[in-house]
Amino acid sequence: MEVILREDVEKLGTRGQLVKVAAGYARNYLLPKRLAVAATESNKKIVEQERQAHLRKDAKLAGEATELGKLIAGAAITIKAKAGENDQLFGSVTAQDIAHALEAQKFNVDRKKIVLDEPIRTLGEHKVVVKLHRDVSVEVPVSVVREE
Repeated sequence: MEVILREDVEKLGTRGQLVKVAAGYARNYLLPKRLAVAATESNKKIVEQERQAHLRKDAKLAGEATELGKLIAGAAITIKAKAGENDQLFGSVTAQDIAHALEAQKFNVDRKKIVLDEPIRTLGEHKVVVKLHRDVSVEVPVSVVREE
């Protein structure tokens, strides 16, 4: 069965793309969740209009993310944490802690956009990636210091 995707579907395709899927997958998953529509001529025109509107909106969001990225790149974050011997932290510094530190500097960044492979567990300087948009990511220096 051929369908036109209305949203990006992981491992299947992107918005506005015509894909061939199993009838059961389309009928039971894609169509009820409004992720796709049947591939008819009228639906192709409607989806194309939606895709154009989405591209305009996405370009605007990318521009805003670039501006925010320039501001955040200049910010330096210092987080105080209790540490024991050998500069090991009691606990760890997580994306939530970094988001709160950014919020204290008047940057509203969702914790899900902060990319940490694993929480920070040592004192010192660390580079943390903040993914503001699909195409825009910024590296922010995070300094973890000993709490007295």
